[in-house]
Amino acid sequence: MNSNIIKATALSVAAVPAAAAGAADRTPAREPEQRPNIVVIIADDLLSSELGCYGGQNIETPNIDRLAHEGVQFYHNYASEAMSVPIRASMYTGLYPAHHGSYQNHKNTFPGTKTVNEYMPEVGYRVGRTGKDHPGPKSVYKFDEIPGFTVGCTAKKAPYSTDGIREWMSRSDDPFLLFVCSINTHAPWTWGDPGEFDPDKIKVPGNCVDSPEMREIMTRYLAELRALDNEVGSVLQTLEDIGKLDNTIVFFLGEQGPQFPGGKWTLWNPGVSSALLARYPARIKPGSKSDAIVQYEDLLPTFIDIAGGEPRPELDGVSFKKALFGESKTARKYAYGIHNNYPEGRPYPIRSIRDGRYALILNLTPESDYHEKHLMAEKNVTGVWPAWKRAAETDERAAYLCDRFVHRPAVEFYDLKKDPWELHNLAGEKKYQARIAEMRAELEKWMEEQGDTGAAMDVPFTNKAPAAEAKR
Repeated sequence: MNSNIIKATALSVAAVPAAAAGAADRTPAREPEQRPNIVVIIADDLLSSELGCYGGQNIETPNIDRLAHEGVQFYHNYASEAMSVPIRASMYTGLYPAHHGSYQNHKNTFPGTKTVNEYMPEVGYRVGRTGKDHPGPKSVYKFDEIPGFTVGCTAKKAPYSTDGIREWMSRSDDPFLLFVCSINTHAPWTWGDPGEFDPDKIKVPGNCVDSPEMREIMTRYLAELRALDNEVGSVLQTLEDIGKLDNTIVFFLGEQGPQFPGGKWTLWNPGVSSALLARYPARIKPGSKSDAIVQYEDLLPTFIDIAGGEPRPELDGVSFKKALFGESKTARKYAYGIHNNYPEGRPYPIRSIRDGRYALILNLTPESDYHEKHLMAEKNVTGVWPAWKRAAETDERAAYLCDRFVHRPAVEFYDLKKDPWELHNLAGEKKYQARIAEMRAELEKWMEEQGDTGAAMDVPFTNKAPAAEAKR
């Protein structure tokens, strides 16, 4: 596996910046060198280390790997929250979760928040989306919705057609930004052919229980990864068929980690570390590698930059175009993380900061047990947690992995270079105290800037919509 990739009142609307209130004025675009189209293919709950280009050994992913071989591969791209609604809201708004409002899963973005659907048309781009439709509400996210890819992320089947995106991309000569939002590899892992994979030959992820049950589960997960790779191939073929492949920057994103303990719904590396690949022959050298630190909030500023627009200071993210095109080795100093567990389980707020080598994680209510209602349900659709618990009855390592998932210390500190799965907590070691103090100060500064009230954010909420929205 590639070691780099696995590697008490609610927040008030008063904390929303001007951007979220839609106050930013239109900024004229500077004259760009080129105006390429942009296609963003995003997976759903992907363990990015399973991809061939990131060192995966269980499956060949030729279509995704093609983007790495013909473009650039990033090793330090992070989700600021390992849940679909918050992280996709960050991708579409360029704001951190506390600023855009979707700082809990299935929580609506603040009304009036400005999104990619306003920013990119200001610089001459059409914006469309096909597939998964998180987040909401629709009054904020005004995409051209394109048919063809499965929308509901828990669907048991995920057929797709590229006819819709073919027509939409060919509709005008104006440049476009298209999001292709797959539902693979989101649970319940019932799509594809698990028979392609031999359970006895599976390499179980380093932070997972290794048991016959887990190996069988992995075959189902990998079957959906095969389906994802096929989708990527179909999108690339469609671009080639309409003569737009080489005039399009094609991004591939892994979103957050899978519904395994230690993946989705955590701030551990397998949960927040995400694939980021991009192909564009005119500006990206084939086979390029980048250790630049990037977050999903940086995508919108980068799209605006690519389109020739001026920087937008109201956004939290920063453009990484120079790193994308090989003109810089860096993009940002730190990546930040936020987790609010409600409504996915009992409140369990977590915050984190990473610098590419080290990760600091603060569990704000360590006296509580962690619980996630989907993963840890007795009749869980994937069977992962029940399989782990059965293995823990006779396997010492399985018992340890189950216990560390439920019972967590106040402070965790990891060396990603030596421990990419983040299994060995160094927070108590004397030699790291200065680095921990430095990173903690930066994390607390960021929280203050965000209006992040910590544990006070992880509370019940409602998504009461205005009458006009409720009719949609």
